[in-house]
Amino acid sequence: MSLSPRPCALRPEGGVLLVIPTLNEARHIERCVRSLLTRPETGRDLRAVVVDGGSEDATRDIVMGLMAEFPALGWLDNPARLQSAGINLAVRRCARPQDEILIRCDAHSVYPEGYIGALIESMERSGASAVTVVMDAAGSNGFQRAAAWIAGTLLGNGGSAHRGSTVSRFVDHGHHAAMRLDAFRSVGGYDADFSHNEDAELDLRLTRAGHKIWLEAGLRITYIMRPDLAALARQYWRYGRGRARTLLKHRVRPRLRQIAPVLNALALVAALISALQVPQAALLLVAYGLLLLGASLVGMRRLRAPCGLWAGPAVAAMHMAWAGGFLRQILTGRAA
Repeated sequence: MSLSPRPCALRPEGGVLLVIPTLNEARHIERCVRSLLTRPETGRDLRAVVVDGGSEDATRDIVMGLMAEFPALGWLDNPARLQSAGINLAVRRCARPQDEILIRCDAHSVYPEGYIGALIESMERSGASAVTVVMDAAGSNGFQRAAAWIAGTLLGNGGSAHRGSTVSRFVDHGHHAAMRLDAFRSVGGYDADFSHNEDAELDLRLTRAGHKIWLEAGLRITYIMRPDLAALARQYWRYGRGRARTLLKHRVRPRLRQIAPVLNALALVAALISALQVPQAALLLVAYGLLLLGASLVGMRRLRAPCGLWAGPAVAAMHMAWAGGFLRQILTGRAA
């Protein structure tokens, strides 16, 4: 059994590298950057870099304009396009000798004032090698509002710790926020071949190496949901594939909340096929349909708007797309 690494105390003069991976994020990047850099208040030397996978919209122009306003902000091209590869590249190219902390940010998110300083304080207080935070989903159009609401429920997230948790504690996985650079480097950084679930895959290697991950429930970020049903389904398909790749790579069993959407999808397909000869099998389809209808009606009541009716279709897309992506990857029998 390997002993848990005992991180050395962070030096007061230790620097911070903040990385924001992007790909066609013109709609969100300015709000993200401003929420992080307007008043960072870290007490440490901060360098921020947008690492871009080849945006074809106005992302570059927006960031170049922001660089004139925020001297700590820089730009780095990411030829590999994937976020995992981009963050690894930023660490190799942009981390300075004095940098001790890596902060990963999502261009789709808005961060509370004092976020960076609070992350560092949490890392120092907990003694953890990594600090994760809670994601509160949000959106502006009707579909996004409904999808955000259902994503915050047990039906939408399966009880994931970083989705709505109110209790700070050590966890096996969470939404990546801050990490000690020495810990990140010691396990080889992100798997640069992963397009999704690279965070959970890295967390698995970190915990296996004895590092501790802290969930700071008092730090909550606002995540902007995908704008429509098709985009949400594509996202969750990739989530499912990514989770399957992690399980295949490390030969671990899925947890119940991870396998539940797959079992549900398989049961529904079996019920649909057998209902032609065994009409009672259709009861499962009816039950799931009623569950979705109930989600829509509750969503409409909670949001006090007709857009809440999108909650049922949104959670169906989450369940079925995640399951489809998971099965697609498992059936290939490969972690690659």
